[in-house]
Amino acid sequence: MARNKPLARKLRLARAFKSNSAVPAWVIVKTMRRFTVNPLRRHWRRSKLKV
Repeated sequence: MARNKPLARKLRLARAFKSNSAVPAWVIVKTMRRFTVNPLRRHWRRSKLKV
C-alpha cells in the first residue's frame, strides 16, 4: 500500500482498526456472558477489507 494515502481511505482503515477489537471484560461480566465474542472481528490474513 502506498505511503501517502487519501484521507478517505485512511479514515476507513482507522475505523476498521478500531472495530477489530475484542469485547471488553466488563461487558462480558455485565451481560452475564451473553456477549462474549465480537461478530465483526477480522484477521488481517483471512479476510481482506474492501477499502
